[in-house]
Amino acid sequence: MTLEATLLTLTWLLPLTFGLLQLAWPKALLPLASWAALPGLVTAVFLPIGASVEFPWLLLGSQFILDETAQPFLLFTTLLWLAAGLFAASYLQNNVRRPRFFAFYLLAMAGNFGLILTGNMTGYYLWFALMSFASYGLVVHTGDAEARYAGGVYIILVVVGEVILFASLAQIYMASGTLLFSELAGQPLSHLSAALIFISFGIKAGVVALHLWLPLAHPAAPIPASAVLSGAMIKAGLLGWLRFLHPAGTPPEWGGWIILLGLVTAFYGAALGVSQTNPKTVLAYSSISQMGFIMVGVGGWLLTGQAGVAMVTAVFLYAIHHALAKGALFLGVAFAGNGRAVPALLLLPALALAGLPFTSGAVAKTALKTAVETLPGNWKTLLELPLSLAAVGTTLLMARFLWLIWRSPAAKKTPARALWGIWLALLSAVALLLFILPLAAPAVQDSLKPEKWWTVVWPILAGGLLAVGAARLWRGPALPLAPPGDLVVPLAWAARRLQGAGVRLMGAWVALGERVVTAVPPQQAFLTLTDQLNRWERRLRMNWIIAGSALLVLALAMLFSLWFGE
Repeated sequence: MTLEATLLTLTWLLPLTFGLLQLAWPKALLPLASWAALPGLVTAVFLPIGASVEFPWLLLGSQFILDETAQPFLLFTTLLWLAAGLFAASYLQNNVRRPRFFAFYLLAMAGNFGLILTGNMTGYYLWFALMSFASYGLVVHTGDAEARYAGGVYIILVVVGEVILFASLAQIYMASGTLLFSELAGQPLSHLSAALIFISFGIKAGVVALHLWLPLAHPAAPIPASAVLSGAMIKAGLLGWLRFLHPAGTPPEWGGWIILLGLVTAFYGAALGVSQTNPKTVLAYSSISQMGFIMVGVGGWLLTGQAGVAMVTAVFLYAIHHALAKGALFLGVAFAGNGRAVPALLLLPALALAGLPFTSGAVAKTALKTAVETLPGNWKTLLELPLSLAAVGTTLLMARFLWLIWRSPAAKKTPARALWGIWLALLSAVALLLFILPLAAPAVQDSLKPEKWWTVVWPILAGGLLAVGAARLWRGPALPLAPPGDLVVPLAWAARRLQGAGVRLMGAWVALGERVVTAVPPQQAFLTLTDQLNRWERRLRMNWIIAGSALLVLALAMLFSLWFGE
Protein backbone atom coordinates (compact mmCIF):
# COMPACT_ATOMS: atom_id res chain seq x y z
CA MET A 1 0.00 0.00 0.00
CA THR A 2 1.35 3.42 -0.96
CA LEU A 3 1.85 6.26 1.49
CA GLU A 4 -1.18 8.09 0.09
CA ALA A 5 -3.40 5.02 0.48
CA THR A 6 -2.07 4.44 4.00
CA LEU A 7 -2.86 7.99 5.13
CA LEU A 8 -6.33 7.90 3.57
CA THR A 9 -7.04 4.62 5.35
CA LEU A 10 -5.66 5.72 8.71
CA THR A 11 -7.81 8.86 8.56
CA TRP A 12 -10.98 6.86 9.27
CA LEU A 13 -9.58 3.53 10.46
CA LEU A 14 -7.57 4.89 13.40
CA PRO A 15 -10.47 6.65 15.18
CA LEU A 16 -12.79 3.74 14.33
CA THR A 17 -10.36 1.20 15.82
CA PHE A 18 -9.63 3.34 18.86
CA GLY A 19 -13.36 3.87 19.43
CA LEU A 20 -14.15 0.15 19.32
CA LEU A 21 -11.20 -0.70 21.56
CA GLN A 22 -12.25 2.06 23.94
CA LEU A 23 -15.54 0.24 24.44
CA ALA A 24 -13.72 -2.99 25.30
CA TRP A 25 -10.86 -1.52 27.37
CA PRO A 26 -12.12 1.85 28.61
CA LYS A 27 -8.85 3.24 29.97
CA ALA A 28 -6.25 1.55 27.80
CA LEU A 29 -6.14 4.08 24.94
CA LEU A 30 -7.13 7.31 26.69
CA PRO A 31 -3.67 8.89 26.31
CA LEU A 32 -3.85 8.34 22.52
CA ALA A 33 -7.55 8.97 21.91
CA SER A 34 -7.28 12.75 21.68
CA TRP A 35 -4.67 12.48 18.89
CA ALA A 36 -6.73 10.21 16.63
CA ALA A 37 -7.54 13.06 14.21
CA LEU A 38 -3.88 13.75 13.43
CA PRO A 39 -3.56 11.40 10.37
CA GLY A 40 -6.62 13.09 8.87
CA LEU A 41 -5.08 16.53 9.29
CA VAL A 42 -1.85 15.33 7.64
CA THR A 43 -3.93 13.86 4.80
CA ALA A 44 -5.80 17.14 4.25
CA VAL A 45 -2.64 19.27 4.26
CA PHE A 46 -0.11 17.15 2.37
CA LEU A 47 -1.90 14.73 0.05
CA PRO A 48 -2.61 15.90 -3.52
CA ILE A 49 -6.12 16.31 -4.86
CA GLY A 50 -7.20 13.03 -6.44
CA ALA A 51 -5.42 10.68 -4.04
CA SER A 52 -7.58 7.57 -3.57
CA VAL A 53 -7.74 4.03 -2.27
CA GLU A 54 -10.26 1.26 -2.94
CA PHE A 55 -11.47 -1.68 -0.86
CA PRO A 56 -13.73 -3.86 -3.06
CA TRP A 57 -14.58 -6.15 -0.12
CA LEU A 58 -15.75 -3.36 2.23
CA LEU A 59 -19.40 -2.18 2.33
CA LEU A 60 -20.34 -3.42 -1.16
CA GLY A 61 -17.15 -1.88 -2.50
CA SER A 62 -15.65 1.21 -0.87
CA GLN A 63 -13.66 4.01 -2.42
CA PHE A 64 -12.01 6.80 -0.43
CA ILE A 65 -10.88 9.82 -2.41
CA LEU A 66 -9.55 13.26 -1.55
CA ASP A 67 -11.29 15.26 -4.26
CA GLU A 68 -11.78 19.02 -4.55
CA THR A 69 -14.85 18.87 -2.33
CA ALA A 70 -13.42 16.57 0.33
CA GLN A 71 -10.11 18.42 0.85
CA PRO A 72 -11.43 21.69 2.41
CA PHE A 73 -13.99 19.81 4.48
CA LEU A 74 -11.36 17.39 5.78
CA LEU A 75 -9.04 20.29 6.63
CA PHE A 76 -11.31 22.22 8.99
CA THR A 77 -13.02 19.08 10.30
CA THR A 78 -9.81 17.33 11.37
CA LEU A 79 -8.41 20.56 12.80
CA LEU A 80 -11.49 21.07 14.95
CA TRP A 81 -11.75 17.42 16.04
CA LEU A 82 -8.07 17.47 17.03
CA ALA A 83 -8.41 20.69 19.04
CA ALA A 84 -11.61 19.54 20.76
CA GLY A 85 -10.13 16.11 21.53
CA LEU A 86 -7.02 17.58 23.14
CA PHE A 87 -9.27 20.01 25.03
CA ALA A 88 -11.52 17.19 26.24
CA ALA A 89 -8.58 15.16 27.54
CA SER A 90 -7.85 17.89 30.08
CA TYR A 91 -11.37 19.29 30.52
CA LEU A 92 -12.77 15.85 31.50
CA GLN A 93 -9.67 14.80 33.42
CA ASN A 94 -11.57 13.96 36.61
CA ASN A 95 -14.87 12.94 35.01
CA VAL A 96 -15.83 9.32 35.73
CA ARG A 97 -17.60 9.14 32.34
CA ARG A 98 -14.49 10.22 30.45
CA PRO A 99 -13.73 6.76 28.92
CA ARG A 100 -17.31 6.44 27.64
CA PHE A 101 -17.18 9.98 26.27
CA PHE A 102 -14.09 9.20 24.22
CA ALA A 103 -15.56 5.94 22.91
CA PHE A 104 -18.52 7.81 21.38
CA TYR A 105 -16.29 10.74 20.44
CA LEU A 106 -13.95 8.52 18.42
CA LEU A 107 -16.77 6.64 16.68
CA ALA A 108 -18.48 9.90 15.73
CA MET A 109 -15.12 11.19 14.48
CA ALA A 110 -14.61 8.09 12.33
CA GLY A 111 -18.07 8.52 10.82
CA ASN A 112 -17.42 12.19 10.10
CA PHE A 113 -14.08 11.52 8.38
CA GLY A 114 -15.45 8.50 6.51
CA LEU A 115 -18.38 10.38 4.97
CA ILE A 116 -16.06 13.17 3.82
CA LEU A 117 -13.71 10.80 2.00
CA THR A 118 -16.13 8.16 0.71
CA GLY A 119 -16.68 8.11 -3.03
CA ASN A 120 -20.06 6.36 -3.17
CA MET A 121 -23.59 6.60 -1.81
CA THR A 122 -23.47 3.38 0.24
CA GLY A 123 -20.43 4.58 2.12
CA TYR A 124 -21.91 8.01 2.71
CA TYR A 125 -25.09 6.55 4.17
CA LEU A 126 -23.29 4.17 6.53
CA TRP A 127 -20.65 6.66 7.70
CA PHE A 128 -23.35 9.29 8.15
CA ALA A 129 -25.34 6.83 10.28
CA LEU A 130 -22.28 5.97 12.38
CA MET A 131 -21.57 9.63 13.08
CA SER A 132 -25.20 10.43 13.87
CA PHE A 133 -25.88 7.52 16.24
CA ALA A 134 -22.52 7.77 18.01
CA SER A 135 -23.19 11.46 18.65
CA TYR A 136 -26.15 10.45 20.79
CA GLY A 137 -23.65 9.29 23.42
CA LEU A 138 -22.13 12.77 23.43
CA VAL A 139 -25.49 14.49 23.86
CA VAL A 140 -26.56 12.35 26.84
CA HIS A 141 -23.08 12.26 28.40
CA THR A 142 -24.04 13.91 31.71
CA GLY A 143 -27.05 11.65 32.21
CA ASP A 144 -29.24 14.35 33.78
CA ALA A 145 -32.85 15.07 32.83
CA GLU A 146 -31.89 17.86 30.40
CA ALA A 147 -29.43 15.62 28.57
CA ARG A 148 -31.90 12.72 28.34
CA TYR A 149 -34.60 15.00 26.98
CA ALA A 150 -32.22 16.51 24.42
CA GLY A 151 -31.00 13.04 23.51
CA GLY A 152 -34.56 11.83 22.99
CA VAL A 153 -35.39 14.66 20.59
CA TYR A 154 -32.05 14.18 18.83
CA ILE A 155 -32.37 10.42 18.30
CA ILE A 156 -35.94 10.73 16.99
CA LEU A 157 -34.80 13.16 14.32
CA VAL A 158 -31.74 11.02 13.55
CA VAL A 159 -33.94 7.98 12.87
CA VAL A 160 -36.38 10.03 10.78
CA GLY A 161 -33.47 11.50 8.79
CA GLU A 162 -31.88 8.10 8.20
CA VAL A 163 -35.14 6.60 6.90
CA ILE A 164 -35.71 9.53 4.56
CA LEU A 165 -32.09 9.39 3.38
CA PHE A 166 -32.33 5.67 2.64
CA ALA A 167 -35.50 6.19 0.58
CA SER A 168 -33.89 9.03 -1.39
CA LEU A 169 -30.70 7.09 -2.10
CA ALA A 170 -32.72 4.08 -3.26
CA GLN A 171 -34.60 6.31 -5.70
CA ILE A 172 -31.40 7.88 -6.99
CA TYR A 173 -29.79 4.48 -7.52
CA MET A 174 -32.83 3.09 -9.37
CA ALA A 175 -32.85 6.15 -11.62
CA SER A 176 -29.10 6.31 -12.30
CA GLY A 177 -27.87 2.73 -11.84
CA THR A 178 -24.68 3.88 -10.11
CA LEU A 179 -23.43 4.37 -6.57
CA LEU A 180 -20.40 6.52 -7.42
CA PHE A 181 -20.47 10.27 -6.83
CA SER A 182 -18.29 10.80 -9.88
CA GLU A 183 -21.05 9.36 -12.10
CA LEU A 184 -23.97 11.09 -10.39
CA ALA A 185 -23.06 14.69 -11.28
CA GLY A 186 -25.11 14.83 -14.47
CA GLN A 187 -27.95 12.52 -13.46
CA PRO A 188 -31.36 14.21 -13.25
CA LEU A 189 -33.19 14.23 -9.91
CA SER A 190 -36.96 14.15 -9.55
CA HIS A 191 -38.64 16.72 -7.33
CA LEU A 192 -39.37 13.97 -4.80
CA SER A 193 -35.74 12.82 -4.69
CA ALA A 194 -34.50 16.40 -4.32
CA ALA A 195 -37.00 17.04 -1.52
CA LEU A 196 -35.99 13.90 0.37
CA ILE A 197 -32.29 14.72 0.03
CA PHE A 198 -32.84 18.28 1.20
CA ILE A 199 -34.91 17.23 4.22
CA SER A 200 -32.66 14.36 5.33
CA PHE A 201 -29.52 16.49 5.31
CA GLY A 202 -31.43 19.58 6.40
CA ILE A 203 -32.08 17.93 9.77
CA LYS A 204 -28.34 17.71 10.38
CA ALA A 205 -27.70 21.19 8.96
CA GLY A 206 -30.25 22.87 11.22
CA VAL A 207 -32.68 24.18 8.60
CA VAL A 208 -35.58 26.05 10.17
CA ALA A 209 -38.38 23.64 11.24
CA LEU A 210 -35.87 20.76 11.03
CA HIS A 211 -33.52 22.26 13.62
CA LEU A 212 -35.36 21.09 16.75
CA TRP A 213 -32.52 18.97 18.14
CA LEU A 214 -29.82 21.59 17.82
CA PRO A 215 -30.71 24.17 20.55
CA LEU A 216 -31.28 21.30 22.97
CA ALA A 217 -28.28 19.11 22.18
CA HIS A 218 -25.60 21.82 22.21
CA PRO A 219 -26.24 23.06 25.77
CA ALA A 220 -26.65 19.48 27.08
CA ALA A 221 -23.42 18.07 25.61
CA PRO A 222 -20.01 18.72 27.20
CA ILE A 223 -18.25 21.79 25.84
CA PRO A 224 -15.75 19.89 23.60
CA ALA A 225 -18.61 17.87 22.12
CA SER A 226 -20.64 21.04 21.47
CA ALA A 227 -17.66 22.46 19.58
CA VAL A 228 -17.57 19.57 17.09
CA LEU A 229 -21.36 19.22 16.93
CA SER A 230 -21.70 22.83 15.82
CA GLY A 231 -18.42 23.32 13.99
CA ALA A 232 -17.92 20.00 12.19
CA MET A 233 -20.84 17.59 12.27
CA ILE A 234 -23.47 20.13 11.29
CA LYS A 235 -21.49 20.56 8.05
CA ALA A 236 -22.16 16.91 7.13
CA GLY A 237 -25.59 18.09 6.00
CA LEU A 238 -23.95 20.74 3.83
CA LEU A 239 -21.60 18.19 2.31
CA GLY A 240 -24.56 15.92 1.59
CA TRP A 241 -26.25 18.70 -0.35
CA LEU A 242 -23.08 19.33 -2.36
CA ARG A 243 -22.68 15.62 -3.12
CA PHE A 244 -26.27 14.89 -4.20
CA LEU A 245 -27.86 18.18 -5.31
CA HIS A 246 -25.93 19.07 -8.44
CA PRO A 247 -26.79 21.97 -10.80
CA ALA A 248 -26.81 19.66 -13.80
CA GLY A 249 -29.48 17.37 -12.36
CA THR A 250 -31.47 19.21 -9.69
CA PRO A 251 -34.67 20.95 -10.89
CA PRO A 252 -33.64 24.62 -11.33
CA GLU A 253 -36.41 26.04 -9.13
CA TRP A 254 -34.85 24.34 -6.12
CA GLY A 255 -32.06 26.91 -6.11
CA GLY A 256 -34.48 29.76 -5.53
CA TRP A 257 -36.43 27.94 -2.84
CA ILE A 258 -33.24 27.06 -0.95
CA ILE A 259 -32.09 30.70 -1.08
CA LEU A 260 -35.39 31.89 0.39
CA LEU A 261 -35.40 29.20 3.06
CA GLY A 262 -31.81 30.10 3.89
CA LEU A 263 -32.83 33.71 4.54
CA VAL A 264 -35.70 32.56 6.76
CA THR A 265 -33.29 30.29 8.67
CA ALA A 266 -30.79 33.14 9.13
CA PHE A 267 -33.41 35.50 10.57
CA TYR A 268 -35.15 32.81 12.61
CA GLY A 269 -31.97 31.71 14.39
CA ALA A 270 -31.04 35.30 15.19
CA ALA A 271 -34.52 36.26 16.42
CA LEU A 272 -34.80 33.33 18.84
CA GLY A 273 -31.19 33.39 19.96
CA VAL A 274 -30.88 36.99 21.14
CA SER A 275 -33.09 36.47 24.19
CA GLN A 276 -31.67 33.15 25.42
CA THR A 277 -30.05 33.05 28.86
CA ASN A 278 -27.56 30.19 28.34
CA PRO A 279 -24.42 31.16 26.35
CA LYS A 280 -24.31 27.75 24.67
CA THR A 281 -27.95 28.06 23.61
CA VAL A 282 -27.18 31.45 22.07
CA LEU A 283 -24.35 29.83 20.12
CA ALA A 284 -26.66 27.00 19.03
CA TYR A 285 -29.15 29.45 17.52
CA SER A 286 -26.21 31.31 16.01
CA SER A 287 -25.23 28.09 14.21
CA ILE A 288 -28.75 27.83 12.81
CA SER A 289 -28.53 31.42 11.60
CA GLN A 290 -25.09 30.95 10.05
CA MET A 291 -26.22 27.83 8.22
CA GLY A 292 -28.88 30.06 6.67
CA PHE A 293 -26.11 32.15 5.05
CA ILE A 294 -24.49 28.96 3.76
CA MET A 295 -27.84 27.79 2.37
CA VAL A 296 -28.01 31.00 0.33
CA GLY A 297 -24.69 29.94 -1.20
CA VAL A 298 -25.95 26.42 -1.91
CA GLY A 299 -29.09 27.75 -3.57
CA GLY A 300 -27.03 30.23 -5.59
CA TRP A 301 -24.76 27.40 -6.72
CA LEU A 302 -27.79 25.46 -8.01
CA LEU A 303 -29.01 28.59 -9.84
CA THR A 304 -25.71 29.44 -11.51
CA GLY A 305 -25.07 25.88 -12.68
CA GLN A 306 -21.69 24.83 -13.94
CA ALA A 307 -20.54 28.45 -13.90
CA GLY A 308 -21.03 28.68 -10.14
CA VAL A 309 -17.37 28.17 -9.17
CA ALA A 310 -17.35 31.46 -7.23
CA MET A 311 -20.49 30.45 -5.33
CA VAL A 312 -19.28 27.00 -4.27
CA THR A 313 -15.91 28.53 -3.28
CA ALA A 314 -17.79 31.00 -1.08
CA VAL A 315 -19.64 28.08 0.51
CA PHE A 316 -16.32 26.35 1.29
CA LEU A 317 -14.85 29.51 2.81
CA TYR A 318 -17.96 30.16 4.87
CA ALA A 319 -17.95 26.59 6.17
CA ILE A 320 -14.27 26.78 7.18
CA HIS A 321 -14.70 30.19 8.81
CA HIS A 322 -17.82 29.19 10.74
CA ALA A 323 -16.37 25.87 11.92
CA LEU A 324 -13.25 27.41 13.45
CA ALA A 325 -14.93 30.53 14.87
CA LYS A 326 -17.82 28.60 16.40
CA GLY A 327 -15.47 25.96 17.80
CA ALA A 328 -13.40 28.70 19.45
CA LEU A 329 -16.54 30.31 20.90
CA PHE A 330 -17.80 27.05 22.37
CA LEU A 331 -14.43 26.17 23.91
CA GLY A 332 -14.29 29.71 25.29
CA VAL A 333 -17.39 29.03 27.39
CA ALA A 334 -15.20 26.79 29.57
CA PHE A 335 -13.27 29.90 30.69
CA ALA A 336 -16.31 31.97 31.68
CA GLY A 337 -15.85 33.55 35.09
CA ASN A 338 -12.05 33.47 34.90
CA GLY A 339 -11.33 37.16 34.52
CA ARG A 340 -12.14 39.93 32.10
CA ALA A 341 -9.51 38.71 29.63
CA VAL A 342 -11.84 35.90 28.54
CA PRO A 343 -14.52 38.16 26.97
CA ALA A 344 -11.71 40.18 25.37
CA LEU A 345 -10.26 37.05 23.74
CA LEU A 346 -13.74 35.95 22.66
CA LEU A 347 -14.08 39.20 20.74
CA LEU A 348 -11.93 37.75 17.95
CA PRO A 349 -14.20 34.84 16.92
CA ALA A 350 -17.32 36.89 17.77
CA LEU A 351 -16.30 39.77 15.51
CA ALA A 352 -15.18 37.27 12.88
CA LEU A 353 -18.70 35.82 12.80
CA ALA A 354 -20.07 39.35 12.53
CA GLY A 355 -17.74 39.99 9.56
CA LEU A 356 -15.36 42.67 10.85
CA PRO A 357 -12.73 43.66 8.22
CA PHE A 358 -9.42 41.79 8.47
CA THR A 359 -11.12 38.73 9.98
CA SER A 360 -12.07 35.37 8.45
CA GLY A 361 -15.70 36.46 8.53
CA ALA A 362 -14.96 39.42 6.30
CA VAL A 363 -13.30 37.09 3.80
CA ALA A 364 -16.23 34.64 3.82
CA LYS A 365 -18.92 37.33 3.61
CA THR A 366 -17.06 39.18 0.85
CA ALA A 367 -16.76 35.95 -1.12
CA LEU A 368 -20.49 35.26 -0.71
CA LYS A 369 -21.57 38.78 -1.69
CA THR A 370 -19.23 38.75 -4.69
CA ALA A 371 -20.67 35.41 -5.78
CA VAL A 372 -24.22 36.73 -5.37
CA GLU A 373 -23.41 39.32 -8.05
CA THR A 374 -23.12 36.45 -10.56
CA LEU A 375 -26.67 35.21 -9.96
CA PRO A 376 -29.09 35.42 -12.88
CA GLY A 377 -32.11 37.70 -12.96
CA ASN A 378 -32.87 40.05 -10.07
CA TRP A 379 -31.40 37.89 -7.33
CA LYS A 380 -28.52 40.27 -6.65
CA THR A 381 -30.93 43.14 -5.93
CA LEU A 382 -33.26 40.95 -3.91
CA LEU A 383 -30.51 39.53 -1.68
CA GLU A 384 -28.39 42.61 -1.00
CA LEU A 385 -30.46 44.11 1.83
CA PRO A 386 -31.65 40.84 3.47
CA LEU A 387 -28.08 39.54 3.74
CA SER A 388 -26.97 42.76 5.40
CA LEU A 389 -29.93 42.73 7.81
CA ALA A 390 -29.19 39.10 8.67
CA ALA A 391 -25.61 40.20 9.46
CA VAL A 392 -27.12 42.71 11.93
CA GLY A 393 -28.77 39.73 13.59
CA THR A 394 -25.38 37.98 13.82
CA THR A 395 -23.93 41.02 15.61
CA LEU A 396 -26.84 41.01 18.07
CA LEU A 397 -26.29 37.32 18.78
CA MET A 398 -22.60 37.85 19.46
CA ALA A 399 -23.33 40.85 21.67
CA ARG A 400 -25.79 38.76 23.66
CA PHE A 401 -23.25 35.93 24.00
CA LEU A 402 -20.44 38.24 25.15
CA TRP A 403 -22.79 39.92 27.64
CA LEU A 404 -23.68 36.56 29.18
CA ILE A 405 -20.01 35.58 29.42
CA TRP A 406 -19.19 38.97 30.95
CA ARG A 407 -21.91 38.52 33.58
CA SER A 408 -20.91 34.94 34.43
CA PRO A 409 -20.24 34.38 38.14
CA ALA A 410 -16.65 33.85 39.23
CA ALA A 411 -15.47 30.31 38.49
CA LYS A 412 -14.66 28.04 41.44
CA LYS A 413 -11.39 26.87 39.91
CA THR A 414 -8.94 28.02 37.27
CA PRO A 415 -8.77 25.96 34.05
CA ALA A 416 -5.60 24.00 33.46
CA ARG A 417 -2.83 25.62 31.44
CA ALA A 418 -3.23 23.00 28.73
CA LEU A 419 -6.79 24.23 28.08
CA TRP A 420 -5.57 27.79 27.64
CA GLY A 421 -2.89 26.65 25.19
CA ILE A 422 -5.31 24.65 23.04
CA TRP A 423 -7.87 27.44 23.01
CA LEU A 424 -5.29 30.07 22.05
CA ALA A 425 -4.05 27.80 19.25
CA LEU A 426 -7.60 27.54 17.87
CA LEU A 427 -8.02 31.30 18.15
CA SER A 428 -4.83 31.66 16.12
CA ALA A 429 -6.33 29.39 13.45
CA VAL A 430 -9.42 31.61 13.38
CA ALA A 431 -7.22 34.66 12.86
CA LEU A 432 -4.89 33.22 10.23
CA LEU A 433 -6.22 30.19 8.36
CA LEU A 434 -8.32 31.84 5.64
CA PHE A 435 -5.55 34.36 5.02
CA ILE A 436 -3.04 31.63 4.17
CA LEU A 437 -5.29 29.26 2.20
CA PRO A 438 -4.73 29.45 -1.58
CA LEU A 439 -8.44 28.78 -2.03
CA ALA A 440 -9.25 32.04 -0.25
CA ALA A 441 -6.71 34.28 -1.99
CA PRO A 442 -9.15 36.16 -4.30
CA ALA A 443 -11.64 36.71 -1.47
CA VAL A 444 -8.87 37.89 0.86
CA GLN A 445 -7.78 40.48 -1.69
CA ASP A 446 -11.38 41.68 -2.17
CA SER A 447 -12.02 41.89 1.59
CA LEU A 448 -8.95 44.12 2.06
CA LYS A 449 -10.19 46.73 -0.43
CA PRO A 450 -11.42 49.84 1.43
CA GLU A 451 -14.45 50.18 -0.85
CA LYS A 452 -15.66 46.78 0.41
CA TRP A 453 -15.40 47.66 4.09
CA TRP A 454 -18.58 49.67 4.43
CA THR A 455 -20.78 46.79 3.23
CA VAL A 456 -19.55 44.61 6.11
CA VAL A 457 -19.04 47.35 8.71
CA TRP A 458 -22.46 49.02 8.75
CA PRO A 459 -24.33 45.84 9.87
CA ILE A 460 -21.86 45.52 12.77
CA LEU A 461 -22.35 49.17 13.76
CA ALA A 462 -26.12 48.86 13.49
CA GLY A 463 -26.18 45.65 15.50
CA GLY A 464 -23.89 47.13 18.14
CA LEU A 465 -26.10 50.23 18.53
CA LEU A 466 -29.21 48.07 18.80
CA ALA A 467 -27.53 45.90 21.44
CA VAL A 468 -26.47 48.92 23.50
CA GLY A 469 -29.92 50.47 23.18
CA ALA A 470 -31.65 47.26 24.23
CA ALA A 471 -29.33 46.91 27.25
CA ARG A 472 -30.09 50.47 28.38
CA LEU A 473 -33.83 50.34 27.80
CA TRP A 474 -34.49 46.90 29.27
CA ARG A 475 -33.34 46.44 32.86
CA GLY A 476 -35.52 43.51 33.81
CA PRO A 477 -34.90 39.77 33.39
CA ALA A 478 -34.52 38.29 29.94
CA LEU A 479 -37.74 37.36 28.18
CA PRO A 480 -36.98 34.53 25.73
CA LEU A 481 -39.14 34.57 22.64
CA ALA A 482 -39.23 30.78 22.96
CA PRO A 483 -37.59 28.15 25.15
CA PRO A 484 -34.64 26.17 23.74
CA GLY A 485 -35.96 23.83 21.10
CA ASP A 486 -38.85 26.27 20.41
CA LEU A 487 -41.05 24.16 18.10
CA VAL A 488 -40.52 21.08 20.28
CA VAL A 489 -42.87 22.58 22.88
CA PRO A 490 -46.04 22.75 20.71
CA LEU A 491 -45.15 19.44 19.06
CA ALA A 492 -44.80 17.78 22.46
CA TRP A 493 -48.16 19.27 23.50
CA ALA A 494 -49.79 17.90 20.35
CA ALA A 495 -48.18 14.49 20.93
CA ARG A 496 -49.55 14.35 24.47
CA ARG A 497 -53.01 15.23 23.21
CA LEU A 498 -52.83 12.53 20.54
CA GLN A 499 -51.63 10.05 23.12
CA GLY A 500 -54.56 10.94 25.37
CA ALA A 501 -56.98 10.57 22.46
CA GLY A 502 -55.43 7.21 21.62
CA VAL A 503 -55.83 5.98 25.19
CA ARG A 504 -59.48 7.07 25.21
CA LEU A 505 -60.08 5.40 21.84
CA MET A 506 -58.49 2.18 23.06
CA GLY A 507 -60.66 2.29 26.18
CA ALA A 508 -63.77 2.71 24.03
CA TRP A 509 -62.66 -0.18 21.81
CA VAL A 510 -62.10 -2.45 24.80
CA ALA A 511 -65.50 -1.49 26.22
CA LEU A 512 -67.13 -2.26 22.87
CA GLY A 513 -65.35 -5.61 22.76
CA GLU A 514 -66.62 -6.46 26.22
CA ARG A 515 -70.18 -5.66 25.13
CA VAL A 516 -69.84 -7.84 22.00
CA VAL A 517 -68.42 -10.72 24.02
CA THR A 518 -71.26 -10.34 26.49
CA ALA A 519 -73.86 -10.34 23.72
CA VAL A 520 -72.32 -13.15 21.65
CA PRO A 521 -70.70 -16.19 23.30
CA PRO A 522 -66.93 -16.26 22.53
CA GLN A 523 -67.06 -19.77 21.05
CA GLN A 524 -69.87 -18.86 18.67
CA ALA A 525 -68.09 -15.62 17.66
CA PHE A 526 -64.88 -17.52 16.95
CA LEU A 527 -66.68 -20.14 14.83
CA THR A 528 -68.46 -17.39 12.88
CA LEU A 529 -65.17 -15.56 12.20
CA THR A 530 -63.42 -18.80 11.20
CA ASP A 531 -66.24 -19.74 8.83
CA GLN A 532 -66.06 -16.30 7.18
CA LEU A 533 -62.26 -16.49 6.75
CA ASN A 534 -62.55 -19.98 5.18
CA ARG A 535 -65.19 -18.69 2.77
CA TRP A 536 -62.84 -15.83 1.67
CA GLU A 537 -59.93 -18.25 1.24
CA ARG A 538 -62.01 -20.56 -1.01
CA ARG A 539 -62.97 -17.60 -3.18
CA LEU A 540 -59.34 -16.50 -3.54
CA ARG A 541 -58.21 -20.01 -4.43
CA MET A 542 -60.86 -20.12 -7.14
CA ASN A 543 -59.55 -16.85 -8.61
CA TRP A 544 -55.79 -16.71 -8.18
CA ILE A 545 -55.62 -13.58 -10.35
CA ILE A 546 -57.53 -11.59 -7.71
CA ALA A 547 -55.28 -12.96 -4.97
CA GLY A 548 -52.07 -12.18 -6.83
CA SER A 549 -53.26 -8.68 -7.72
CA ALA A 550 -54.17 -7.97 -4.11
CA LEU A 551 -50.73 -9.09 -2.96
CA LEU A 552 -49.04 -7.00 -5.64
CA VAL A 553 -51.02 -3.89 -4.70
CA LEU A 554 -50.08 -4.39 -1.06
CA ALA A 555 -46.37 -4.75 -1.90
CA LEU A 556 -46.41 -1.68 -4.13
CA ALA A 557 -48.11 0.36 -1.41
CA MET A 558 -45.43 -0.64 1.12
CA LEU A 559 -42.61 0.32 -1.24
CA PHE A 560 -44.28 3.46 -2.62
CA SER A 561 -41.76 5.93 -1.21
CA LEU A 562 -38.88 3.97 -2.73
CA TRP A 563 -40.30 3.30 -6.18
CA PHE A 564 -42.24 6.49 -6.88
CA GLY A 565 -40.31 8.67 -9.30
CA GLU A 566 -41.10 11.20 -11.93
